[in-house]
Amino acid sequence: MTQYDIRLLDLIFLRGPNRWSYRPTLEALVDIGALEEHPSNVLPGFVERLVAWLPGLRKHECSYEEPGGFVRRLEEGTWVGHILEHVTLELQTQAGRPAGFGRARSTSTTGIYHVVVRTTQEDLTKTCLLRARDLILAAIHGQAFDVAGTLRELRVLADRKGFGPSTACIVDAAVAARVPVLPLGQGNLAILGHGTHQRRIWTAETDRTSAIAESIAADKALAKQLLAPCGIPVPEGSEVRNVEAAIEAAEDIGYPVTVKPCEANRGEGVFLDLRDAEQVRAAFKPAYDASASTVLVEKHIEGDEHRLLVVGDKVVAATRAVPVELVGDGVRSVQHLLAYTLAALAEHGDPAVVPFTVEDFEDFPTVRLALARQGLDFAAVPAAGQVVTLPRHAKIGEDVLALVHPATAALATLAARAVGLDIAGIDIVARDIGQPLAAQGGALIEVNAGPALPTHLPQGEHGAHPAGRAIIDHLFPGDEKGRIPLVGIGGSADTTLEARLVGYLLHLNGVSVGVACGTGLYLGDRQVDHNDGAHWAAGQRLLINRTLKAAVIQTTAESLLREGLPYDRCQVGLVTSLDSGHTLARFGVQDQEQLTKLLRTHVDVVLAQGVAVLNADDPGVLALAEYSDGEVLLYSGRPQGEALAEARAAGRRAVYRDRDELVFAHGDASERLPLPSGFDLPAALPAAACAWALGVPPELIVSGIVGFPAAHECAEPGSDPRSAAERLAARL
Repeated sequence: MTQYDIRLLDLIFLRGPNRWSYRPTLEALVDIGALEEHPSNVLPGFVERLVAWLPGLRKHECSYEEPGGFVRRLEEGTWVGHILEHVTLELQTQAGRPAGFGRARSTSTTGIYHVVVRTTQEDLTKTCLLRARDLILAAIHGQAFDVAGTLRELRVLADRKGFGPSTACIVDAAVAARVPVLPLGQGNLAILGHGTHQRRIWTAETDRTSAIAESIAADKALAKQLLAPCGIPVPEGSEVRNVEAAIEAAEDIGYPVTVKPCEANRGEGVFLDLRDAEQVRAAFKPAYDASASTVLVEKHIEGDEHRLLVVGDKVVAATRAVPVELVGDGVRSVQHLLAYTLAALAEHGDPAVVPFTVEDFEDFPTVRLALARQGLDFAAVPAAGQVVTLPRHAKIGEDVLALVHPATAALATLAARAVGLDIAGIDIVARDIGQPLAAQGGALIEVNAGPALPTHLPQGEHGAHPAGRAIIDHLFPGDEKGRIPLVGIGGSADTTLEARLVGYLLHLNGVSVGVACGTGLYLGDRQVDHNDGAHWAAGQRLLINRTLKAAVIQTTAESLLREGLPYDRCQVGLVTSLDSGHTLARFGVQDQEQLTKLLRTHVDVVLAQGVAVLNADDPGVLALAEYSDGEVLLYSGRPQGEALAEARAAGRRAVYRDRDELVFAHGDASERLPLPSGFDLPAALPAAACAWALGVPPELIVSGIVGFPAAHECAEPGSDPRSAAERLAARL
């Protein structure tokens, strides 16, 4: 039997917009070898094995744009590069991190493909690609493959190194709202927005969340002291430090009671509906261990538990906790029944939510206590038809926002304000959430900082309310998007000088600006890094700087191919030249068409309210105008150029050189400003156009260009054979 192989020749993480997608992607250069001569429909049993292992592939639409489209392509015959793309995407979905976008494109070399998939977590996507290759080869050769074990491995990786579900919920909402996201390594800290307009989140906490308020919320007894004087109904209770005091408090309050830690989270160590001293005694130690401090004994409130999510000054989501019910069959244990039930829930839930596990329930003493009350444990086998009830899980609930009584919603927002939280999870127990609490003996039992948003993530076909979007609207009200003016600069030639000059002009205009370019990193007129800064990491360093009100970022064509742009969108996008060369051939860019597709990325990301600044003297650059969502501003060294005349006739703006004058034209109107005789700075025109696009006055632009540190050296190009950028770097 022929042994086939799939070789990964290169892996590139494109962390920003790139020639394939606006979003981060993984690009693999793949050699499928002899499989180039063997599409899927001629590989015996391959399609059947592949779809049996990954039935989710049946949902992939592919080029037919309907579910089942990809399987149809498999049956008709498609190549392994294309299959690798889809299997990688499906493994990401099964790991709880759906991506959705993929491409497979052949290269000029037979059998070698670019396979591109969107990524939300780099190490996960890479592992999915590697496992996809192994799975495909096993399916081709008719070998065994541990699909279940692979999915467990991927889910653990996604859970351990990726955003948690609460952070992911907010980040996804930010991306949908066009708010830029800057993750900071591993963990749940993310920056939303750029420079001075950025906000920071950590799970469901924001940079507005008070540390004092968070501490108050964590101390359940202290929080009650603040809530009760506000007229908020809270359960009667006492704080105790030993089991005998707990029993005495329970008898004073009157059974049934609740025993819970004064400081804990996720419901750990909470025991409800305790009806005698022995049950209080059994509950005390795990409750005490959960907080290692004091324990709260409270009057048990009858009713259903509800979690209301308060964001700012309103309730934006509400969920009724739903207990998990298992039905015995006389054969399977509680553990096996629970695993089966959770698998069914995950199958019908949102794929973005990491599937529930039995361990989620086994870890909580409250679950073991509930089983013990029913005469069971996890190893017990319930009788056929016996209903086993387990306490609710945070990810399982019923949306009741539309049912919440206005008075109850007002109490929830009041409680958040009383504690001092901008985002809070308010736990309320009531028989009927549609009625005022006082009339039914309901109570507010807890205020939680950093509430778990999975409670309010979509579940099933009806779904819940978008908690993440509510938080984004809270952080960025109205039309705010967290953006600062950002100038993105690119071209096939060196654009370092243009970047420095644009930054210099903005600095002269009184703007706190940062520049990342080929000669380093600059904050205002201060150089803070002398290393090459025309790449992704340097651009990111600027954007996370909270002191900056504007940024200028140069990205070389090679960096665009290897990393992508350091930003998702820009206010001004400058393209200076589009001259084909051989330096990019090793990346598969071998002709003018491919170079154009690459460099148009700078124009693709211009905001609708932004400006694409284009060189009217380069026909290739000029042709990029159609891809701009915003205004197009041309610059030219030819005052009589046809493109310039057409732009002015259409009422658009242009900057051009007319002998010793720099002209700022808007339709028929123009402002002419003199330049020194013989002045020749090639970067002057594109930099002037960018600065004008950002509102810098023409008089300041011209004086700044003339006074630019390298201007006089550049006025006499014959005096130094080095390029303007090299002379500038040496000077600075």
